[in-house]
Amino acid sequence: MVYKVNPDSFGFLVTDVARLIRAEMDRRIGEAGLGLTPAEGRTLSHAARAGVVRQNVLAERMGVEAMTLSAALDRLEAQGLVERQPDPTDRRAKLVHVTEKAGEMLERMAPISASIRADASLGITPQDWDRLLDLLKTVRATLSAAKSEPAAREAASG
Repeated sequence: MVYKVNPDSFGFLVTDVARLIRAEMDRRIGEAGLGLTPAEGRTLSHAARAGVVRQNVLAERMGVEAMTLSAALDRLEAQGLVERQPDPTDRRAKLVHVTEKAGEMLERMAPISASIRADASLGITPQDWDRLLDLLKTVRATLSAAKSEPAAREAASG
């Protein structure tokens, strides 16, 4: 039996756009001569976005395995761009945070991100682009709330 799947469904569109952005970011970071691999650039960006965060939470947010993240963090730590410290609330966990030196690298990466956004928004009015971002934020908030509701219900009933 052959199943017909809509290649332009929400899930496929979001996945395709995310994959294309990631591939382009990886390519441009690799070409920029920053001294970072694309994985290190992604890790640094996500760590900066998260602030002080547990290493396992950062891996989950990035959608990578803990060991994959650990290797990238090892290299970033060796360059002085991130630090890992024991979590005072859980001796087994490590907290990751970016260093001041990371700010310089993130500033060097910013034009790369900006150029990808400019390319992605070609042919879209600024108003439509802003509306797209607002809609995506709404979807993210809705899905995040839906993800936490079962846990909240379980905690309340337990």
